[in-house]
Amino acid sequence: MKNVIVLAVLFALLSPCYASEDEVPQAVEAARTWLAMVDTAAYGESWEEAAEFFKNAVTRKTWEQQLKAVRGPLGELISRELKQSHYTTTLPGAPDNEYVVITFETSFENKKTAMETVTPMKEEDETWRVSGYYIK
Repeated sequence: MKNVIVLAVLFALLSPCYASEDEVPQAVEAARTWLAMVDTAAYGESWEEAAEFFKNAVTRKTWEQQLKAVRGPLGELISRELKQSHYTTTLPGAPDNEYVVITFETSFENKKTAMETVTPMKEEDETWRVSGYYIK
């Protein structure tokens, strides 16, 4: 009986973690939708659809300028393949929250191999929105 109680308590403690892990596909879909805006040079729209944390870190004008300088020379998107997604509640320099760090292997017209890291976060309205983007 004691083992059953211990297992029940352990399961109860771990369940919220698994429930959050189940949301990874939603975060990946949010990242893909957001990236589609970036791919079509809708940089201002991508800023509008980003998380508040993101918008507080960079102005729309600065974001548009930075993306134009970084993404413009790469040319058209050729392919994007999901490589990894990882759920976490902590990230360096960011408030504790729910995040999914997603890595895509991407190919562009003028850069055959690139790695994109997109980090959606779950906002107060339970919507996943991009809080970070990095391309290497």
